[in-house]
Amino acid sequence: MSEVKKVLSEIDVALKEDPSYVEDVNAVYQFDIKDEDPGVYQLVLKDSEKYTAEGAQEEADCTLQMAGDDFTKLACGDLNGTQAFMSGKLKIKGNMGLALKLQSILASFNKE
Repeated sequence: MSEVKKVLSEIDVALKEDPSYVEDVNAVYQFDIKDEDPGVYQLVLKDSEKYTAEGAQEEADCTLQMAGDDFTKLACGDLNGTQAFMSGKLKIKGNMGLALKLQSILASFNKE
């Protein structure tokens, strides 16, 4: 299992155990991973649906393009999203406000 899939699986488990982390979020994040193990993944946080998925299951509100290792670092809190964007490691399409909110969402999963 790739590191990206492992991280998303951990987030999915955390969402099922305690969806209160994201109760005020109504969005679909899409991660376009561009490297030796490319793929499309989503973090769906809509109404009562809170899950991660491989592939484009829903229409994305915010799409983030990055390398797999950068995604893993971002999700684990080892890479600042703003710095990644400014340095070109991260490209964002869609709602920039949601992209900014993603950092705090991911940080809430790292507190466990």
